[in-house]
Amino acid sequence: MADKPILILGSTGPSGLCLLRELLYRKKRVIAFVRPTSASKIPADLVSSYPDTLQVMHGQVDDDESLNAAISQCTAVISLLGPVAESMSSRTPLPYPAYYEKHVLPLMKKHGVKRIAAMGTISIYTEDDAGVFLRWIMRTAVSWMFPAAYNAMVGIGNVFKEETDIDWTVFRLPMLLGECNEAAWKADREKEEAQAGPVSKVWTGKLNRAILAKWLADWAEHERTWVRELPALSS
Repeated sequence: MADKPILILGSTGPSGLCLLRELLYRKKRVIAFVRPTSASKIPADLVSSYPDTLQVMHGQVDDDESLNAAISQCTAVISLLGPVAESMSSRTPLPYPAYYEKHVLPLMKKHGVKRIAAMGTISIYTEDDAGVFLRWIMRTAVSWMFPAAYNAMVGIGNVFKEETDIDWTVFRLPMLLGECNEAAWKADREKEEAQAGPVSKVWTGKLNRAILAKWLADWAEHERTWVRELPALSS
């Protein structure tokens, strides 16, 4: 199992590209599962520098045939699936909770893949969260301005809270900062470590993407980390 690659969903956004850089830098084998129309977003320097450890597979998350081929090869899944800029203002329900419930989790169970870290946001509450005014402002603004995106994130949290067979982690994100080019990623990853846990007075409401990538790579390396928990991350 340890020699199998880590499957990355949502790898072509800025955070996903930082994660690819971090995992490949750590000499991890990686499968980047991307839509055919998005494959060109993976930087050429990554493709050329890591021919033996980076595998790019094309498909859609709701296409069980192509997703099955990717999940059958992996040891764990890290997912950055979520609303993109084009869908933030949607007034119709977004499919992200269903991606997990109907496609990703059933195929993981089929192939005995036990671990997944899935992106959420601080729109998802837990019982341990403290009342933080900044978090309330951010959550309220998103729920008013982008209700479909807000409901999708809450829905993702609900899907995983009902899941008992998979060792899942839903990492709840604040506002993300930072670029994903090689120079910016290298500089930013040295600056700090991510805070993780319930929302509290030390939660800052922001996080650099390179620091998020380090936290996720650490999660991948430590099998019993944050099992069935929903840590809120920040700088």
